[in-house]
Amino acid sequence: MKNRTDASRFRARTVIAFVCLIFLSPQGGGQVTSFGDNADSEGPRVTIDRPKPVWTLLERDSRIHGLKPFQALVDAAAAGSTLHPPPGVYSGPVDVNKPLIIDGNGAVTIDAGDKGTVMTLNANDSVVRGLRLTGSGSSHDTDDSCLDVRGNRNVIEDLTVDNCLFGIDLKQSSHSVVRRNRIRSKPVDLGVRGDGLRLWYSNDNVIEANVVVDSRDMVAWYSHRNVFRGNIGQRSRYSIHFMFADDNIVENNQFRDNSVGVYFMYTHGGAARGNLISHATGATGMGIGFKEASGTVIEGNEVIYCGIGIASDLSPFEPDSSIELRGNRFAYNGIAILFNSETGGNNLRDNVFEGNLADVSYGGRSENPDKNFWEGNYWDTYQGFDANGDGFGDTPHEAYAWADQIWMEIPMASFFRASPVLELLNFLERLAPFSRPDLILRDSKPRFDKPRRERGSAS
Repeated sequence: MKNRTDASRFRARTVIAFVCLIFLSPQGGGQVTSFGDNADSEGPRVTIDRPKPVWTLLERDSRIHGLKPFQALVDAAAAGSTLHPPPGVYSGPVDVNKPLIIDGNGAVTIDAGDKGTVMTLNANDSVVRGLRLTGSGSSHDTDDSCLDVRGNRNVIEDLTVDNCLFGIDLKQSSHSVVRRNRIRSKPVDLGVRGDGLRLWYSNDNVIEANVVVDSRDMVAWYSHRNVFRGNIGQRSRYSIHFMFADDNIVENNQFRDNSVGVYFMYTHGGAARGNLISHATGATGMGIGFKEASGTVIEGNEVIYCGIGIASDLSPFEPDSSIELRGNRFAYNGIAILFNSETGGNNLRDNVFEGNLADVSYGGRSENPDKNFWEGNYWDTYQGFDANGDGFGDTPHEAYAWADQIWMEIPMASFFRASPVLELLNFLERLAPFSRPDLILRDSKPRFDKPRRERGSAS
């Protein structure tokens, strides 16, 4: 009897809590705050940060003992004013909870003494410029960072961010500009670093001309219509990782020596244009990756010296959608294009394939090479002629899987790819086939002459 009574009370409390959530919400009218496209509304924000512990001065590194707290300058400044702090080193943490323009003119350092987050911007229509932020804590549970941005229409520019677990962290922050910042994580192993730049439920932002090095990732999760332009990413894991993030633009960036260049995961729309992605090497090295992505345009990029140039898994994912790859250069990669799950719907036009160990590969057997569309691409392995001089081959370019089929069907055998044994086996297969090869692709109108890239494109 007691258990039945307790269960009834639990159900009653649940119903009451649900009714209160609907009718007593700050918006009134039974509306509940939502995220996603409405995350940048003017309604009250829903706090999504874990409570951050308060660290006493004695618990912080002794290097900041005796420094003037920067918070005192913020508290004394009037809302909407411009704060020009005197040059020098100040102690954090700092909480900016009113509109301000803070301009350090490159001569101000704020140090949190290796505990917690250095600065939090809890205001709209503000500017944070010309500061060095350093010395966050090392807790992933509380996302210790150099700068938390929690307002809309802010400008974050010309900051030096170093010795911080996370760099610049935007949550539910939209219509902001993040530009010309130099961001570096703590000097720890790659797997335990924080993200150099993170967007979470943050839409319509411009991220441009930043330098993010020795970090973990630059990520955009549940964040739509952002523009990433002219950034440099180096020696990190993901240059940019999109997840459930639609219609983002990545253009004219340079990503070098990272594990992955740009990764589109569970996304729709968006484009990557004019980027240079190079030296994404190692066991998981790839220039551009797709996982259940649809409607993306990949145009005018140079993908050079990567383990895999483009890796596609179940993409395009949505019915009747496509992924467009045009005007790109894939050079000196292990595999230029790898389709792990062949769904078709990829249209490849006017791309350049040169110097790759394998131009196109499949995770398994390709049963229908016509699922994807190939036209006007340049192949340095093309063995035809251009008798009429129109710049296109007289016969289609066809690529077959000869000995390649061994490591396509047995992934562990890829360890021996390009070894003398497999090269000899591949030569013998072509000379006197003892099995029927699989047709991988057919380009009906291959370019005979290599296209010249225009000046100003990524190189």
